[in-house]
Amino acid sequence: MATGISISSPKSTILQNPVSSFKDPNSSFLGGSLKGVPLQLKPRNKRRDNISLVVEAASNSSTTTSSSETKSGGRFYLNFTGFPFPLGPFLNRRTTRTEAVKGCIWLFEQEQALGFSSVSTNIRMTVIKLKSGGLWVHAPIAPTEECIQLIKELGAPVEYIVLPTFAYEHKIFVGPFSRKFPKAQIWVAPRQWSWPLNLPLEFFGIFRAKILIDEDMSAPWADEIEQKVLSSPEVGIGPYVEVAFYHKRSRTLLVTDAVIFVPRSPPECISKESLLASAKNGLAVKILSKGKQVPQEPVVDNQMNRQKGWERMVLQILFLGPSNLLEPNASFGQMSQKLIVSPIVKTLVFSKVPEKVRDWIDRIARDWKFKRIIPAHFAGPINAGRSEFLAAFGFLDDLLGERYVTRPSLSLLFTSLMGKAASYFPPDDMKTLSSLDQFLVSVGAVKKTVSGRKKSRKFIY
Repeated sequence: MATGISISSPKSTILQNPVSSFKDPNSSFLGGSLKGVPLQLKPRNKRRDNISLVVEAASNSSTTTSSSETKSGGRFYLNFTGFPFPLGPFLNRRTTRTEAVKGCIWLFEQEQALGFSSVSTNIRMTVIKLKSGGLWVHAPIAPTEECIQLIKELGAPVEYIVLPTFAYEHKIFVGPFSRKFPKAQIWVAPRQWSWPLNLPLEFFGIFRAKILIDEDMSAPWADEIEQKVLSSPEVGIGPYVEVAFYHKRSRTLLVTDAVIFVPRSPPECISKESLLASAKNGLAVKILSKGKQVPQEPVVDNQMNRQKGWERMVLQILFLGPSNLLEPNASFGQMSQKLIVSPIVKTLVFSKVPEKVRDWIDRIARDWKFKRIIPAHFAGPINAGRSEFLAAFGFLDDLLGERYVTRPSLSLLFTSLMGKAASYFPPDDMKTLSSLDQFLVSVGAVKKTVSGRKKSRKFIY
């Protein structure tokens, strides 16, 4: 969680889009709950991921980088925001654009670094072309010159800019991005707040914003895109708020941090330099090496070291303090290629408000017949439907003591078993996160549970 002060500066970019076929039926970077003032920075490079399980194979899609990338400063974006740590990159962000659904949905991605560390992930903005011919922008990223040029190349005006969460890393770009498109309407998730000071949206450069309402059929895009709001009680110093969207024509579900799919290979937007820095055996590796001797040889730029860097990044993002960074392969193998809820989100948020989360995902699965999911981090689009989505939340069954009653379905039976495998993470890797959770509960910073209603068992068809 962090508070950000941002300054609009003209350029920043990056994007990645993993696409592949669904074979392995089984996570976001957790956005800190805070408000940020927009400050511009720049992103970095890109790479294509091949995901053998849940990622959509986009044989017709292409990844594009704007011609502005060759211009000096096209990727510049000064970003030094956040408490207790800022989110990098601080000066340069590369943006990539991928067509996820032909002529309809595009994904824009940039690198997102965790403070001054060598840990990075991707952050994704999704753009949908409406029947009106205008663009609907979900979770804006840093508006670098390159990023804005890639949007303009779509040849359509930006009509709506949507902030689907209260999470800091998505919030800080809304103000600067909206100033690039002054005619666009701004819509934000309810109950926005920041920490340590709860400041109004205007402080962060977000003006004249309208509030997203649950199942609002009066929204100007309601005939094409539906929405459902998860607005939980406060789990500690603030609530958890996320709005899910369903694009009916393409049968696409958009979420922010609710679920993730960790690709086997790093996203295109993660720079070579970041991957190699993560592959170095620094202090974190020495601490998390299970007492083994840590070699100090220089890191050579090759595929093996880039992959090692990615695996270490993922485990630190998901677990904060994984059990063994020296040899990350085994734990990474258990966490990748599956549709899951991030261990951090599951432990620190969703397990605190299981009834609210259950109600939200039930409504999503009941009302929306989606065939792909686009999260704001890691792989996307993901070839997954309602069964896979519900399976990722299998841990709620144990928390609530409930079980779903379903019509006989081999698909649901298979995915429920798969969901159990996805819901339980490596115990050794969970120790740091579990200890942190216990500490936060003991000092009153986080609540153990926030009870709601007790519902009868549901029928999912």
